[in-house]
Amino acid sequence: MKKNVNIAIVGLGQIGGYLLNELKNKSKDIEIKTGKKIRIVAISAKSLNKKRKFKINKKIFFKNPINIIKEVKPDILFEVIGNSDGISKKIVENSLKNKIHVITPNKALIAKHGDYLAKLAEANKVNLEFEAAVAGGIPILKTIKEGLATNKIEKVYGILNGTTNYILSEMENTNQSFDKVLLKAQKLGYAEPGNPKLDLNGFDAFAKVKILSALAFNNKISKNNCLMEGIEKIQLKDIKIANQLNLRIKLLGISKIINNQLFETVHPCLVNKKDYIGNVNGVMNAVIIEGKPVGETVLQGEGAGPGPTSSSLLSDLLSILRGNIKYPFGINSKKRGSIKPFDNKNYSNSLYIRFEVKDQQGVLSLITNRLAKYKISVKRIIQTPDKKNKKATIVIITHKTTELNIKNCLSIFKKNKNILEFPILIRLQN
Repeated sequence: MKKNVNIAIVGLGQIGGYLLNELKNKSKDIEIKTGKKIRIVAISAKSLNKKRKFKINKKIFFKNPINIIKEVKPDILFEVIGNSDGISKKIVENSLKNKIHVITPNKALIAKHGDYLAKLAEANKVNLEFEAAVAGGIPILKTIKEGLATNKIEKVYGILNGTTNYILSEMENTNQSFDKVLLKAQKLGYAEPGNPKLDLNGFDAFAKVKILSALAFNNKISKNNCLMEGIEKIQLKDIKIANQLNLRIKLLGISKIINNQLFETVHPCLVNKKDYIGNVNGVMNAVIIEGKPVGETVLQGEGAGPGPTSSSLLSDLLSILRGNIKYPFGINSKKRGSIKPFDNKNYSNSLYIRFEVKDQQGVLSLITNRLAKYKISVKRIIQTPDKKNKKATIVIITHKTTELNIKNCLSIFKKNKNILEFPILIRLQN
């Protein structure tokens, strides 16, 4: 690469604005470490006049980012808009076709179009870098692609969303309800103020699992129906009961090979307080890799926010400036295969099932008989009466059973008048 390198940034939101400032402040440091001088030649955002904490150089501002490619043709382009389609996809696609290196934190884009974009990058001999798309500042993708490149990875799992981890941790620490803690998370900037749904419903973590699977197992991004659940149904009551059992609730993303088949899931898990993953709290992320011969590798750090994200973006920049032209997913796209999906119906776990019922004789036996019918074995029962309201909370911990069994079993409770709410189901960590 030439000594003077031209850079463009598309998207000047929280991440893009922070990145712009970092590039300006660290340009000398970057030159020392790479021997390259960087120059910001183009920036783009929806609005030039939006109030920002930093000044915009109007001379390099483009309303339409596509014109950056036509008129400036930078050496490297940062895409920090954040959508899976529309202008995000268009600008990345056109940049790669025009032999422009692309760096992005856009997990939704990579999870949906990563295979196609990787082929474009390889065909045009440029980089498509997306370290910041998974776990913020944690160098998890480089660890898999480079540090553990000769290992046979069998499982990757962890806490992949800082918003949900903060909410669950804060509910436990403050004894406050889900809604109150969510509001606090929004005020602190940990959750989207308008619509935090993509964090809460598990979709954010789901996209990251897809990317991790592709890297860990050298396969194309799977189109499998992932078992995906968020934390919206978790109540303070569940947090308290878990605490009594010396457990904590964590939203885990899991990718592993079962009988030569790919299994991917995102769902709340009850984990032991003594386990490492049970002690990762607040906005922290943690990823655990199990492989041979390395054994278990653990990476932890802040998984979101402009600082950690910018750290990964600049890491990708330095990699390109040093001349490291590499395959986006670690190996040539032509050599990446497809792994048969594991049938989610056969996924087995011990379960935590919470029932809110009328405090009447025979209700408990109704529940246990129903479980027995579907070969779901009861390991422990916790019953807490609410005599004032003539109700009771029944928590059942089961031995391992399949998703199919529990789905069929629980369906009947929708119709029973003695069951006041549809049961809350949380899986125990395998």
